[in-house]
Amino acid sequence: MLLTLIPLFDENIAVSAYSIFAQKDNMFLNPMGQVTGIYDGATYVQGIEAVNSMGIETLSGDKMVFVPVSNVSVFSNIEEQCKVAHVKVAILIDRTVPPVDTYVKRLKELKAAGFKIAIRKIAVSEFQVYAPILELVDYVFLNNKKIAIDKAKIFFSKLYPNAKLIAGNIDTMETFEALKSTGGYQYYEGEFYRIPVTKGEKEISPAKITQLELLKIVNNPDFELNDAADIIGRDTALTLSLLQMVNRVVKTAEITTIRHAAAMLGQKELKKWINTAVVNEISSDQPNEITRLTLLRARFAENLAGYFDLKMQSEELFLMGLFSVLDVILDKPMAEALEMIQISKEIKAALISHDGKLAPVLDFILAYESADWSEVSRILLLGKIDAEKVYEAYIESLGWYRKTILGV
Repeated sequence: MLLTLIPLFDENIAVSAYSIFAQKDNMFLNPMGQVTGIYDGATYVQGIEAVNSMGIETLSGDKMVFVPVSNVSVFSNIEEQCKVAHVKVAILIDRTVPPVDTYVKRLKELKAAGFKIAIRKIAVSEFQVYAPILELVDYVFLNNKKIAIDKAKIFFSKLYPNAKLIAGNIDTMETFEALKSTGGYQYYEGEFYRIPVTKGEKEISPAKITQLELLKIVNNPDFELNDAADIIGRDTALTLSLLQMVNRVVKTAEITTIRHAAAMLGQKELKKWINTAVVNEISSDQPNEITRLTLLRARFAENLAGYFDLKMQSEELFLMGLFSVLDVILDKPMAEALEMIQISKEIKAALISHDGKLAPVLDFILAYESADWSEVSRILLLGKIDAEKVYEAYIESLGWYRKTILGV
């Protein structure tokens, strides 16, 4: 199975929910699945299965999840399948679920069982026809690029005031700000949060300059532990983070100095921790999903190394993922942002021009997190990569993020 999470944001660009997009098979290894695949979920829903197997805490940090169901899987025994609190799950349908009595009755049963109901991909011309279903839904996804979203908002506010609206497919921060200014949307979805704002000059704070200086030092092949420790000692947040990290690794140690703490980790582990901790710090003024995205990419890239015949470059892949949104964090073009730290030519080539031996892993991750299952399946087929191994690598990344960064 393949699975990814798409974040939904509130007006403060804080993640409030996730949509789960999953696929059972590699569509190129099972081409008939595109025809018969709608029946795969007749007995179970893949998104529900993922929620059950991982737990909603690991999957979404206890935030609500939107789980797509087909016109067939909606009739599966979702009530018994779902082992988490039903109120945390929104059943997401689309126009393949017709507004007829059989389906309306089934949706009423799901609502009575505590689930929320959401709908997407219905055209403006279908709004009236879908009235029996729209009267039941809790959330409506409105595609900002395919419909006159302002007019749709007026329509729903008048006829279905209880339905919360989600503005989707937002690709720029300007569009997000414009939609937010008009009000009326519960959540916002799209790539806008990870597009750098590069208009005009933006000064970097002294704290970030210190942290970037630390990145330069530790990514030098011959960096000195004491040099890194001295810079860490100038940053209270990094000092506390280092001490917490050491205490988790060596619980019986009595740390006397920052240099002592650095030595306890050793050069290799200190380098990895510094890169992770510094990116966490310098992205603290960005949407919280940026930090999560950065660290998930880093771990996911590291986990994928062996499947792309790059096992010896796993550390480089980790850094590539870690710095893949540095342009967003620093509000600078990627080439300019990367000049502020010291990294290998291979990482630069992958992040700036998608060239070199590391680039295929980055391209795969971008397709995967966007749920571009056609492209993901193509890469898996050409590389003879087991989809289940990729799924396990992604899930492990989610768990690593919560344990390493959130401490839970």
